[in-house]
Amino acid sequence: MSLNLLKQLREETGVSISECKKALDEARGDLASAKEILRRRGQSLAGKKSERGAKEGIIECYLHPNKKVGVILDIHCESDFVARSDEFHKLAHELCLQIAAMKPIFLKEEEMPEEFLEGEKRIYREQFSNTGKPQKIIDQIIEGKLKKYKEEVSLLSQPWIKDEAKTIKDLIQDHIAMLGENIELKKFQRYEI
Repeated sequence: MSLNLLKQLREETGVSISECKKALDEARGDLASAKEILRRRGQSLAGKKSERGAKEGIIECYLHPNKKVGVILDIHCESDFVARSDEFHKLAHELCLQIAAMKPIFLKEEEMPEEFLEGEKRIYREQFSNTGKPQKIIDQIIEGKLKKYKEEVSLLSQPWIKDEAKTIKDLIQDHIAMLGENIELKKFQRYEI
């Protein structure tokens, strides 16, 4: 295994050298496979870490240069050490940029009130009421539209604006694996004039 390859994997993922070495060994020196191995391990690690309490953290804010859009984000981690780290601050800033650009309403899909979703369903039903399509087809279309809408207005389900192959949840899980601590988004507020 090449030291340059190990160094490159470390720089691109931010994961510890020992974990990078294990992943490269397992992938037989293939960088792309090693990244995928680290990603899978990171997701399983994120699941284990999510059970631990996140009592430290920061309040991050972002004000768009036009002074018409602002975001305040409450993000937590396990230790003050990680809360003060550059990587944690970069993550918080990226999340603020995402919120400013994509205008989520809820943190996660599970937090959406049933009345809110029923209101959306009513709108969709009205749109298809005079189409002459069978009710079963209309119901399937409505469920599909509702699923897409939930993903659009839920921060954790949104595709990351800098890499649409990742959701915000994936981005956070990557940072959990990188920093070795649980990270939780507590709440956010977006302001716009």
